[in-house]
Amino acid sequence: MSEVLADPSRRSWLASSLVLGAGLAAATGAAPGAGKNLLTAADLPDWRDPKINLRDIVRLQGSLIEEDIPWWFTGVIFAVRGKDETPRPLLRFEGMEVYWFAHTRSGYQLGGHTVTFFRDFETGAFLQEFVNPYTGKRVEVKPAVQGGNLGFAYTAEGIWPVRLDGTPFVAPTLSPLQLQWHAVGPQVWLQHQTIYPPGMPAMHGQRQTLFATRRDVTDLAISRLPASFSSVVFMNWFKWLEMSDVPGHLVWHASGVKLASRNELPSEYRERAEREFPERMTAKPAALSKPAASSEPSTG
Repeated sequence: MSEVLADPSRRSWLASSLVLGAGLAAATGAAPGAGKNLLTAADLPDWRDPKINLRDIVRLQGSLIEEDIPWWFTGVIFAVRGKDETPRPLLRFEGMEVYWFAHTRSGYQLGGHTVTFFRDFETGAFLQEFVNPYTGKRVEVKPAVQGGNLGFAYTAEGIWPVRLDGTPFVAPTLSPLQLQWHAVGPQVWLQHQTIYPPGMPAMHGQRQTLFATRRDVTDLAISRLPASFSSVVFMNWFKWLEMSDVPGHLVWHASGVKLASRNELPSEYRERAEREFPERMTAKPAALSKPAASSEPSTG
């Protein structure tokens, strides 16, 4: 485990599912707040059942069908330096995560990609360079691009990171999947906190809420629920800020929506993402993307 996570390229998908929390390794505990009324509401799913929890988190984050599920998000990054300064907005950001829930014998395996571009906080323009207000240095702004090198097993006994062949990095702790669902009036939402595996930098944390309508959630014919989300992420300084010796960290506030397809992406973002990172626009496993071998005999 430590050897794998020491490699930043393999850490990235665990560390940098910046908005949707695909690294949900343990969002356990019975639904608080609404309590018994929520769990026994006649029209709502019985979320005391781990299999129903699994079904509905997959419907909410992705789809019960093997297909690309793109999400689009925007937000603001705040900088927190030391302990005596008020957090200040540093950058805006815009991005896409695309998911694919492959079917497995025990449930699903999630894989995906994230492409995030940074914008000027005042003007909203895409940034290629940035004058760091803390150091005065002009630095190159690098997109946050992750994914494609590992995934997550989603089962009724828990969710944990796996290699692309489905092998866990460490033996998972199995426990019936219980998630924190809430419902009031026409709204349903799922709250969870991302649990990162050993070997991650200390300053990593995320709390997220995903929203859907009660009408959609109770319609079991819907395999991919229309949904939106909001999240807060805590991270170390970006390397390109050149502030590794400065006490402090970054706080991301993000929100966004699940899309019907990447054709719904805003044109400015989509054109840049397709131009610079075309390979990141689908999460379809590579093995499924290869043309099928011909069954016709060779005539050569």
